[in-house]
Amino acid sequence: MIGRLTGKVIAHEEDGAIVVDVAGVGYELTVPLGTVGRAQTDEGGRTTLYVHTHAREDLLVLFGFATLADRVAFRTLIGVSSVGPKTAIALLSVLPATELGRAIANKDLTKLTSVPGIGKKTAERLLLELQDKIGIAGAVAGATAVAAAASGPASKAATAAELTVSALTRMGYRPAEAERAVNILGKKVDSVPLAEAVREALALLAK
Repeated sequence: MIGRLTGKVIAHEEDGAIVVDVAGVGYELTVPLGTVGRAQTDEGGRTTLYVHTHAREDLLVLFGFATLADRVAFRTLIGVSSVGPKTAIALLSVLPATELGRAIANKDLTKLTSVPGIGKKTAERLLLELQDKIGIAGAVAGATAVAAAASGPASKAATAAELTVSALTRMGYRPAEAERAVNILGKKVDSVPLAEAVREALALLAK
């Protein structure tokens, strides 16, 4: 299974796929629109993409994403009945993980049905099955990735409170709002899993 690739994007195919050269090997990935522009690129022009390997008996497809949150959202979407990889890619092309999470949390049918190929019934199914899943999962993945990158021998690992605030801000809340909710939760933030802390903070912010 391929989980991540770092290389130079050498081709953009007509069907929306891209080809990434990694040490002389070209990997073809299907990506949401705007992925390359949002992905992390180093000084040498190498782009890092998070990969989902989709394997069937007759097919092997690599899907690439700019962030861990987008990949989490994709994997969550394809777990919904009648939502396949093409539909998930279409959704993430219009609504990256953070925006999609907010649309789900706000039960915004209009925003979901603005995506080509997403009708009212599909949008309603997404709202029903993904409530509290995509936004939280994506934000937690993003916050955890930031903490992992920042931590090291010479730096202090992020606290549970900092990770919770980071996850909330990734979902679109202002830092002051996020910090207020985390302060209300107090020591409980340290004693529960990050996803649960985010869920309880969201409940406070919704009041």
